[in-house]
Amino acid sequence: MENSGGIQASLSGRYATALFELARDSKALPKVESSLATVRQALDESADFKALTTSPLIGRTDAAKAVAATAAALKLDQTTSNFLGVLAQNRRLNQLPAIIRAFRQLAAAHRGETTAEVTSAHPLDASQVDALKQQLRTRLGRDVNVDLSVDPSLLGGLVVKIGSQMIDSSIKTRLNSLAHAMKG
Repeated sequence: MENSGGIQASLSGRYATALFELARDSKALPKVESSLATVRQALDESADFKALTTSPLIGRTDAAKAVAATAAALKLDQTTSNFLGVLAQNRRLNQLPAIIRAFRQLAAAHRGETTAEVTSAHPLDASQVDALKQQLRTRLGRDVNVDLSVDPSLLGGLVVKIGSQMIDSSIKTRLNSLAHAMKG
């Protein structure tokens, strides 16, 4: 299987690849993608769930029980629920955000899409996201999924990462370049 960007080289990449192949082979890819999106949202919105996944103080058994209860409450599919249980038993819940990112990249590649990680100084509205997707689609010749994040330190502009390519049009980088040029 082709893994763009060396996904399989990392620990999170190996877990993501295993989950992706299991979901693909069992024809459960859409269900698993939807469940992982729910998990990602829970990580972003619930401090308790985030603490569960990052705390080294929670034992394997307690983490597995908590993850099972959370999976049931979130109505996750069985494959994703079982996968979270494996992560809890192997003490790898801290890798969950990276696993979800890698899984999304694998799923997008499977559909012939590309994922772009876009960081902006301010949240982008729907029309800006659509315009960005259209420009990236034109440039790359294929559909592009966009993972958005906000970093106020950029001051303005965007940083777009697609695989190993990076397009940095942030004001922060321009100011740093100008300062470096002035030091000459």
